[in-house]
Amino acid sequence: MSSSFTYQFDTPTYKGTSTVPTGLFINGKFVEPVQKGTIEVLNPVNGKVITSVAAGTAADIDIAAQAARKAYKERWGLKVPGAQRGRMLSKLADLLQANADEFSALEALDVGKTFNAARNSVSSTIAALRYYAGWADKIQGKTIETNEKKLAYTRHEPIGVVGAIIPWNFPLAMLSWKIGPALAAGNAVILKPSELTPLTALRLCPLFVEAGFPDGVINIVNGYGSTAGQALSEHMAVDKIAFTGSTLTGRKIMEAAAKTNLKKVTLELGGKSPSVIFDDVDLEQTVKWVSHGIFLNHGQACTASSRIFVQAGIYDKFLKAFTEHTLSLKVGDPFEPDTYQGPQVSQTQFERIMGYIKSGKEDGATVHIGGERHGNEGYFIKPTIFTECKSSMKIVQEEIFGPVAAVIKFTTEEEAVEEANNTLYGLACSVFTRDIDRAIRVAHSIEAGTAWINCHNSTELSVPFGGFKQSGIGRELGEYALEHYTNVKAVHVNIGHRL
Repeated sequence: MSSSFTYQFDTPTYKGTSTVPTGLFINGKFVEPVQKGTIEVLNPVNGKVITSVAAGTAADIDIAAQAARKAYKERWGLKVPGAQRGRMLSKLADLLQANADEFSALEALDVGKTFNAARNSVSSTIAALRYYAGWADKIQGKTIETNEKKLAYTRHEPIGVVGAIIPWNFPLAMLSWKIGPALAAGNAVILKPSELTPLTALRLCPLFVEAGFPDGVINIVNGYGSTAGQALSEHMAVDKIAFTGSTLTGRKIMEAAAKTNLKKVTLELGGKSPSVIFDDVDLEQTVKWVSHGIFLNHGQACTASSRIFVQAGIYDKFLKAFTEHTLSLKVGDPFEPDTYQGPQVSQTQFERIMGYIKSGKEDGATVHIGGERHGNEGYFIKPTIFTECKSSMKIVQEEIFGPVAAVIKFTTEEEAVEEANNTLYGLACSVFTRDIDRAIRVAHSIEAGTAWINCHNSTELSVPFGGFKQSGIGRELGEYALEHYTNVKAVHVNIGHRL
């Protein structure tokens, strides 16, 4: 038996108690790791230890992989009808809904995001589970007309055992984006949460049991990327890896998959998303959407609109309004009801962002506002706007993953498109204009997997999400995601051909 910890919340937005198991969830129960290692989970508000959780290694991944393989072969996959799998996912969503405030508080504590933002993430998680519950009995092949002496059809079969590695910025939502389609399609799952933010995934494990999932179908193994993550990517009993995180780590996962069993890989990686703002915009709405684009989740979002291109005719007005709006955003305690931005997730992330701010200054960009820490403890950074930026600067080219925006003036549409595409990434973009012809033309011209028009960071569960270029391989969400969790088998039936 592994241990658990209990946290008492007494905040303006949530009061209650949460008890979280701290072991590894393998084959339907919590166990201690083979090597008995632990990972400290820190509170980003003050840097203090919240608790310690078990640290899984290659040995634990191996145990989980064998349990998942056995479960898939004996009591899951196509042995369980899609309608039944869907009912389990629906039950899981209902159980999460019944405990939504507790999970929101845990995510706010663990990540540092505001309680209100965490509530939105939990609601999104519930919706994703319900969405894929609805798909579970609708995954189907088709008959294909060939000739009168043959029946040909396809089956969309589960892949088998899926390894999922998720990031720290949206722990519950990213979990649902992985296990939702994987389980709906009939796969077993081994999921490694981020070592920085494992609490909500661990708290969810008892709900997997209550929802009726057979032992071994869902396994949660905490651990570091260099040990548990690498072992998962290399394991010969794992048939697919679904990863969300940095492009650098994505390369390592592809390499590991290639060197072992050529497991299928889907990657949702980094971004440096441009927002292109033309002279004719609704200024008030544009400022609000662009702010949502860059400062959502403290800038810790792969789709953050960190490059803001503004046409010359409205540049001064936009900068003034954007500045005023940014200064109005309250930075502070995530559990205060009027806080917009809490701390960054960790000391490492804080130092990384401050390093980019230093680099921007050294390269000649101007800190218009922000550019420094907020307060004396924790990992808080003031929302930052750079001006006088050039495309060669690191703050314009590299993913910062923090509340740092580079505002850049442009003149022509052609110039804006060229600069928007001047990046290794291609995850998302946004275009702001009242001219719908221009909006669609520019959206089609920017090399990105998602293009928003007159909005930003506005995803839908039914619409695919993923990147071009070095922002990833494959798609999450919608029906498109299911393609990455099934194998297509072609069946040819001879009904009269004689040799």
